[in-house]
Amino acid sequence: MDKKQHQQQQLSLTRSYRQRCNEWIFRDVPSDITIEVSGATFALHKFPLVSRSGRIRKLVAEHRDSDISKVELLNLPGGAAAFELAAKFCYGVNFEITSANVAQLCCVSDYLEMTEEFSKDNLGSRAEEYLQSIVCKSLEICVEVLQQCENLLPLADELKIVSSCIDAIASKTCAEQIASSFSRLEYSSSGRLHMNKQAKCEGDWWIEDISVLRIDLYQRVMAAMKCRGVRPESIGASLLNYAEKELTKKSSLWNSSSQTKVDLASGLSGHEQLVVETIVTLLPVEKLAVPISFLFGLLRSAVMLDCAVSCRLDLERRIGSQLDIATLDDLLIPSFRHAGDTLFDVDTVHRILVNFTQQNDSEDEMDDASLFEPDSPHSPCQTALLRVAKLVDNYLAEIAPDANLKLNKFLVIAETLPEHARTIHDGLYRAIDIFLKAHQSLSDTDRKKLCKLIDFQKLSQEAGAHAAQNERLPLQAMVQVLYFEQLRLRNSLCNSYADDDHKPAHQSLRISSGALSAAMSPRDNYASLRRENRELKLELARLRMRLNDLEKEHVCMKRQMQKSHSRKFMSSFSRRIGKFSFFGHISSRESTSPSKHSHRTDSRVIERACASTE
Repeated sequence: MDKKQHQQQQLSLTRSYRQRCNEWIFRDVPSDITIEVSGATFALHKFPLVSRSGRIRKLVAEHRDSDISKVELLNLPGGAAAFELAAKFCYGVNFEITSANVAQLCCVSDYLEMTEEFSKDNLGSRAEEYLQSIVCKSLEICVEVLQQCENLLPLADELKIVSSCIDAIASKTCAEQIASSFSRLEYSSSGRLHMNKQAKCEGDWWIEDISVLRIDLYQRVMAAMKCRGVRPESIGASLLNYAEKELTKKSSLWNSSSQTKVDLASGLSGHEQLVVETIVTLLPVEKLAVPISFLFGLLRSAVMLDCAVSCRLDLERRIGSQLDIATLDDLLIPSFRHAGDTLFDVDTVHRILVNFTQQNDSEDEMDDASLFEPDSPHSPCQTALLRVAKLVDNYLAEIAPDANLKLNKFLVIAETLPEHARTIHDGLYRAIDIFLKAHQSLSDTDRKKLCKLIDFQKLSQEAGAHAAQNERLPLQAMVQVLYFEQLRLRNSLCNSYADDDHKPAHQSLRISSGALSAAMSPRDNYASLRRENRELKLELARLRMRLNDLEKEHVCMKRQMQKSHSRKFMSSFSRRIGKFSFFGHISSRESTSPSKHSHRTDSRVIERACASTE
């Protein structure tokens, strides 16, 4: 049936071309050559074809002795429709060059060698002129021509039709972006010129236009835009729009709360895989250029479609660098690969956490002066750690009820973050309690491993009260809970006498809330040391200034003594020297309670000064 249908289609196509051909060829002159293109036949004349086409002229010249009457043109770009337009041009029939046929005319003119060498104002030069003067002036027309080039590759690329359109699109988008940026400039109340970030950016109207391109051409357009300096936010918005259009059949991938497993054999093809891998290579390097939910959507697609390992690792690295702004729904990546495994892909989340901690450690090794203000109570890195720790605890509580979740996977997620990341262990305790409830067959050894993760001193009063009565915890853990609860009770009693004695209150603060010291990361401790070091340097500078003043005074007095040699001056010298102290205090005889140590210090200074004068 397929062969018969194909033959019928070829016959109908041939009849339609014959009917149209009879309308514009010479009716009074019988045809002397038949051209066959893609199954369609054209009864034409040699003279008009030979006068314009160098290829047909060569074919006729090679078979002059045999009087050739039939020629088959193989692999002609554009097929029978493109040849019909070229034949009309040879016969002098007027037709309009448009964005829908200019790419075909450029390719068929090159194939038939319809250049200026064989005829003036030939089809090739006419099509090229239209391409440069009309097509490259409009972004929309360039996109239409690129769509026509999809079926004309690689010849359209060799003729630089594709590159010309891509360069024109990149130039137009860059110019539109600059114009829109100038329109957003305004003067502030102080008279300074600044960019209004709240104003809507109208320079990204091209996003919808280029989303109709095939993925290979779309990739080349995006690469050209990056080279021209188009904003990363605009590139990211275009990638998001293109992905939503091309992956609409996999809408469940973009539903972060979806927990249903997807059958890999149902309608999946290599096109979606190519789209995901290409979009990942086009992602801007700047953070926040695309929403993190979009990155997680791409990661779900990459896992489900079994994309290249490099593609998934790149997405995990990007997500890890901004994990502090992710949500719980983002982390809930369904496990697509194995039907009997866990509900969620725990391994992928673990790799994301490792990327986050490694990125955090690398920032710690950099110059701290360029990253954070030492006087701030918490560095930005510590703030991100606190957010991620809360996110991880919620994630552990969400995956804990899964009966297929192994203890080692739960532990590796909980232990990925450093100890100072959690200031309060209520969330971690809640997740462990849920895991113990769902896995009641755990041995005592495994229960102890879980409870070692919890610092019971960092539990709130409510969580501590719950843990003290939790029968699922090992006996050793319950003893620790009761011990710290007793300490908290004792410290609360000590706080009631804080007005009488400040020392117990200070100690109780340190004991009851161990979060104060534990919340400080190595980075914050280093900042605290820097502040203390700076204060010591200031104090040393003050001491130097006082010593310099003392030395100057001593030199001046010595000179006066050498001139006068009087004992009266010695007594005045003793009185003036006694007024100085290394720590800035002035001794006075009228002091109500002078210390013996200060008198000894002053007398020693006077004796040394007198000895030096002698």
